[in-house]
Amino acid sequence: MIPVYEPFIGEEEAEAVAAAVRAGEISGSFGENLPGFEREFAAFVGARHGVAVSSGTTALHLAVQALELEAGDEVLVSASTNIATALAAFHNGVVPVPVDSERMTWNLDLDLVEGLITPKTKAIIPVHLFGHPVDMDRLLALADHSGLAVIEDCAESHGATVRGRQTGSFGAISCFSFYANKIITTGEGGMALTDDDELAERLRLLRNLAFGKPRFYHERPGHNFRMTGYQAAMGRVQLAKLDQIVAEKRRLAAAYTRLLVNVPGITTPAEEPWAGHVYWMYGILVEDDFGLTRDQLAAALADSGVETRTFFCPMNMQPFLRSQRGFRDVPCPVAEELWHRGLYLPSSPSLSDDEVEGIVALLVELAAVRS
Repeated sequence: MIPVYEPFIGEEEAEAVAAAVRAGEISGSFGENLPGFEREFAAFVGARHGVAVSSGTTALHLAVQALELEAGDEVLVSASTNIATALAAFHNGVVPVPVDSERMTWNLDLDLVEGLITPKTKAIIPVHLFGHPVDMDRLLALADHSGLAVIEDCAESHGATVRGRQTGSFGAISCFSFYANKIITTGEGGMALTDDDELAERLRLLRNLAFGKPRFYHERPGHNFRMTGYQAAMGRVQLAKLDQIVAEKRRLAAAYTRLLVNVPGITTPAEEPWAGHVYWMYGILVEDDFGLTRDQLAAALADSGVETRTFFCPMNMQPFLRSQRGFRDVPCPVAEELWHRGLYLPSSPSLSDDEVEGIVALLVELAAVRS
């Protein structure tokens, strides 16, 4: 089976983790690797502060909590995203309002944002879907005009750029995931970045049970969202490989696109001229004239030893969100179409061009047989 993703890790990561364990860096409170990783990753992105946490999901949760919104406030979110984006709002008692996708990049449609803003709308969480950045210059102009705080969801966009500027350097807070299938990984783990000293202090307080003075006196409800020192040691090694991983991702995407761009019924991912796409996953749309439905293609590829994944079920369709008090039933037809047609193909950075050619040849053969 060719897996949909394998992390790009080697002996260097194992040695770094072992050294951190030997040095006693087995929690999120001791050693140099954790603050070192925070400094180095923040510097790579171009932010003043990095706050390492246990996952990208917890980074998003803390980011929304740090904004100190009121119960019932609204946060605009990309409709097509992992559920973690909406959970960050839901678990903080605020209402995620989905913004439908646009057809070019599959990111949230900035033309729709202004029409969704109400007096309750306090923030927006754009997701750089599959590694293609949102046009953050335009989004920031919209947010500034409407007084919205911006939290960037960069779980899939390590190293992606908007007009040469790194994703994660635009929002009041930005959130990265280091899950096993992300561009760089610590197994589990994440980080929140900010330029705001007060927000950074709040994020650090909330991730560590909000200990006060004296130590076991708590004025705020905090969390145990710490990253371990040995995870951070792995992250530092991975960060040194990030440019190499992105280069391999772009090589892989170029090979897929070259082979698929003229296949009838397959839509390949776009890259805007101002964008630096990192192709976290190489996604395609299976159109009506392909010869197989998306689900039929996925099943046939699996039977032949090729693993795939569907795109995300949009936020307007999620049952628990629809039952949330204050839920707004916003139509998201493009996001729903992406959900029904979207498939991402094996995207490991170590995948060879020959393997890509074999996957595409199989895909074309399966369609021809069904036709």
